Amino acid sequence: MTVSSPAQQLLVRSTPSAREVDAFCVQYAPRAPGHPAVRDLLRLLSEVPGDGLEPRLEWVERWMHWMRDRIPAQGLTDGEDAGLSPANSRLALLVRVLEGESGLRASVTRLVAGVCAGSRGLKLFAQVGLSGGNGFFSELTDRFVRGVLPSPPEPGKLSELLLRLFPVPEDAQWLAALSPALLARLTALVGEPPPPEPTPSARVRGDLMDALLLLGVQVAGLGLAEDVRDRSPETSFRASPFLRLRLVCDAVLARDGAQETLKDLARVLEDCRGVVQSVTRHLEYSGVSVDLVYRMERIRRGLDRMEAISRVLGAARGEARWREALTLLSDLLGYAHADRSVRALVQRNARLLSRKIIERTSSTGEHYITATPDEFHRMVHSAAGGGFLTAFTALLKFFLASLSLAPFFAGFFAALNYAGSFVVMQFLGFTLATKQPSMTASTLAAAVGEEAAGPDGGSGRMERLAALVPRITRSQLAAALGNLGCVLPVAVALALGFQWLKGHSLLSVHKAESVVESLHPWHSATLLWAAFTGVLLWVSSVAAGWFENFVVYRRLPEALAHHRVLRALLGVTGARRVADALMHHAAGVGGSVTLGVLLAVAPGIGGFFGIPLDVRHVTLSFGSLAFAGCTLGPAAVLEPGFLAAVLGVAVIGVLNFGVSFALALGVALRARDVPAREGLRFLGAVAMRFLRNPGPFLIPPRDEAAPGGTQAQTVPQSGPPGH
Repeated sequence: MTVSSPAQQLLVRSTPSAREVDAFCVQYAPRAPGHPAVRDLLRLLSEVPGDGLEPRLEWVERWMHWMRDRIPAQGLTDGEDAGLSPANSRLALLVRVLEGESGLRASVTRLVAGVCAGSRGLKLFAQVGLSGGNGFFSELTDRFVRGVLPSPPEPGKLSELLLRLFPVPEDAQWLAALSPALLARLTALVGEPPPPEPTPSARVRGDLMDALLLLGVQVAGLGLAEDVRDRSPETSFRASPFLRLRLVCDAVLARDGAQETLKDLARVLEDCRGVVQSVTRHLEYSGVSVDLVYRMERIRRGLDRMEAISRVLGAARGEARWREALTLLSDLLGYAHADRSVRALVQRNARLLSRKIIERTSSTGEHYITATPDEFHRMVHSAAGGGFLTAFTALLKFFLASLSLAPFFAGFFAALNYAGSFVVMQFLGFTLATKQPSMTASTLAAAVGEEAAGPDGGSGRMERLAALVPRITRSQLAAALGNLGCVLPVAVALALGFQWLKGHSLLSVHKAESVVESLHPWHSATLLWAAFTGVLLWVSSVAAGWFENFVVYRRLPEALAHHRVLRALLGVTGARRVADALMHHAAGVGGSVTLGVLLAVAPGIGGFFGIPLDVRHVTLSFGSLAFAGCTLGPAAVLEPGFLAAVLGVAVIGVLNFGVSFALALGVALRARDVPAREGLRFLGAVAMRFLRNPGPFLIPPRDEAAPGGTQAQTVPQSGPPGH
């Protein structure tokens, strides 16, 4: 006579009786027969659907909810591992029950076989986290549309099942923490359905093979694109590893993932990564685009996915294969959630793009940093020229304000005034102090990033970095003194000359008083507008780096040097000079035009939306205050209100410089992946250096020479590129 277990008896009924539940709990949880995990598991196993993909998927979802319960299934039997996590303790309970109950094991085996037979994993393994588009903007549009419009259900795809079972990104960590050994035991129990059904492992292995072949085709196509080949000239077309990639994938498929073919695949993948690194290096001098950065990231991810799939295919069955599979699945889950995020796409692809643009800004910033007294004096003279032109800019600003122009033309001519003045400064080799901080901050971040990646990590490294800061601060001081020291006398001379010619002052008394009041540090919002102007100054530096990158990426200097019309008009030498001038002044002109437009249109845009925006630029404000002082007379200049306005100009300068420098430094450090602790150590070293010897932060020591190989260069008389 055969005695059946309680679990086998309940198979003939859909719901176990209370007596059968108690007997089951006593059998598998003798120390805690009332534990809810055991009772819930019995109820779950007794309701395994016999057919239908959707009912089976719903059961898998219920099983996953049972697995994710925070109450651990511990203390049920003697000798169990008390150190298991709640999920692994429940997984161990499931394995123990299925090992002891052949009927329940058979029903779960049929369910697993049915789910695998009705689902396909090609999209999961080959597309999740790897968009099929060839461009950044097409992928951005696709994600936005998917986020707005509802997606149709796709129950036959494992990619949808993965998100259905793990709806939040944090689930990837939970999945990665599951025990490979327990999963291997579970697979051995329910992974072998009776003939003629194919095994689930065979189906999944086939999907992995198909995904490997599909990825090989896609990555090879991206790696053989023209702009990629142009930026890896050391690799000929026939020798490109991307050509071999497809052939190696075919060999892996033909030999069912033999170890020799997987080793060949690993070598080709490494060669492809070498080409990607070469292309990335060439971006420094050949320019970078959003789409190219996107495709480089797409190739890297494709190569990483192929390597992860090959590790799963090459691992031995059992625990080793599950260990590789969990790594792959947890990564896939993270990518599946990131695939729906527009923000993740922008952040991932903007990092390299911003780094390359910032590197161009930092190379421009090198020309703003002085070391020797001679360089310091040259910077003062260059900035004096900038102050001279700024006085005329302020004069023209008041003239344009006196005209009754429509808002569009008022903004247009104001932008033309500012941008034209800044561009003339660029071509004459003059310096505008407020454009320095964001440029020099990028240079400082570049030095911090290079030192952080260096082999030596002691205090000497921080001292070398801290020695760069005094050169930056005194260079900034030299530029500020040159600007302000020249704009004041020139503005006064222009105001007195106008009064001598016309018989009346340039500004009315009411206008002069409003200028003084607008610069008062606490009676107006001038401090807020000064900080806002610092943001605009930083934006203009980003635009400068972007425009230079655009010129280099489109190879505009080469195009101009070989342009037929230019050669016919100017000759070969003249065309080459035009091309060289474009390359030399690209960053400066781009930043100057952007800054001029921003200063002019920001108040108008704010007014359009009902926001009282305004700008406060230190040199222009000081020039405006000088014109106002000439109108009000010597007595008014000594009044508290006017002196407060002078103090306001000083605070405007601090905010202009500080905000733009802080933004540029923060973005540049982040783009270069410099750890926060390195930045804090660096600030500490600078503070200690200032407390020990504040003099070099203000004026250059007499005996200091120009450092070789450090970011300090003489300001050329013809004007540095990008200032």
